[in-house]
This record gives sequence, structure tokens and C-alpha cells, in this order.
Amino acid sequence: MIRVCSILLTMFLLASCGAMVQNPTSLSDPRAQTNSYPQKAYRIQAGDELDVRFFYNPELNDRVIVRPDGFISLQLIGELMVLDMTPGQLTATLQQRYDAMIQRTAITVTVRAFAAQRIYVDGEVNKPGLFPLTGQVTVVQAIAMAGGYKDSARLKEIILIRRGPANEPLAIPINLEEIINSKNMGQDILLLPYDIVFLPKSPIANVNKWVTMYIKNNLPFSPGIGYYFTTQQ
Repeated sequence: MIRVCSILLTMFLLASCGAMVQNPTSLSDPRAQTNSYPQKAYRIQAGDELDVRFFYNPELNDRVIVRPDGFISLQLIGELMVLDMTPGQLTATLQQRYDAMIQRTAITVTVRAFAAQRIYVDGEVNKPGLFPLTGQVTVVQAIAMAGGYKDSARLKEIILIRRGPANEPLAIPINLEEIINSKNMGQDILLLPYDIVFLPKSPIANVNKWVTMYIKNNLPFSPGIGYYFTTQQ
């Protein structure tokens, strides 16, 4: 038992002296990745709440919910299939339909509530889980929705996992420290449906966990004996 504990202690001391990898080689700059995979225009889904506004004819203003069959009902034109349309496409369609009925048409369509758009925040946050994506939400706002980050989070190496053009997982590194210190606000990326924000555990937190699991629980040290580890090369 003493021999095994000695080996574990030696391995720990060697590991604590190793250099930490700051930038994984498999991940590129987040701004370059975001530009390579631009955000797609949102497409209307069943259950979405739409706000239709007429600038010159406010009596036609309406707020409707997209039915499960993809249709909505509006004054004068009746039912209209809107499933998978972008808000811009729906605006152009309504503009064309109402042009024949009213003299001046200036219409805006806004998605007031999204039916099934979700994001996931996991790792070293206080309340990990699924959260609704309503409107524009950034990485920092998503972390706030999850109760904020823990002291054990590795803020320099947050990972944003996103679906790529061919639905392949795309990992984007985010340096939260630079965002917090206003050094690079461009990394506070707008999230898309089904994005995953993962906050890994910091190296110090991993060391503390290792100490608890392998040193405190296995080595025959009395509680009154202190110890320290050096990180010098």
C-alpha cells in the first residue's frame, strides 16, 4: 500500500510541474470560424408568436401564433402558410398580398416568442441546463442565465459547440476573461438554436480534485500535517 501511494504521489508531483497547453491546436480563432460559418436567417416554426405591424393602417395590426400545420390567419387575406419562411420573406409576401387591398403598405414582421429554440449551458456554472433562446442571446448572457460561472471555471478556454454547415459539430474557443476585461468583445458571439456553451474545470480545480481523491483519501497523512507543491520547472 505504501509503495502504491508513493507512486501516486510521484506522478502527481510530476504532473504539477508540467506546462499547461494554452491554445489547443485543433481550434482556430473564434472570429475566423464565425465568419466561415455565418449565422443563418431564422425560419419561422410552429408555435412561434408573430407580431405583424402596419405603419399606415394600425387597425390591421395583429399578433398571431403559428398553428401546428404552419398556417396563420390575418385580416383581409385569411390563412397563409408561413412555416420555414424567414421574417423578411413573410414581410415581402404580406406586402405583395396587401398591395392590392390597401393604398399604402408598410409592414413589419417580428418574432415575439420562439417556440422550440433552446441553448444548453454546461460545466462549471451554478445552474447548468437547457434555456429558451428568446431574441438575441450572447455567450455572456447565456452564462448569466445559468447562474454565472463558478470559481473553478477555466475562463480562458470556454468551448462553444455549434452545428456546422453539414450538421457536423464545430468547436469554437471563447476567452471569457478577455470579454470581461473588454479586451475582445468580438468573442461574445450571438448564439444560435441548439448551441452548447461548455465551461471546463480550471487546472487548479482539477488539482484540488486530484488531491482529494488520491492524496487525502489514500496517503497516510494526519490532518495536522501540511503539504505544498511547487510548479517550478
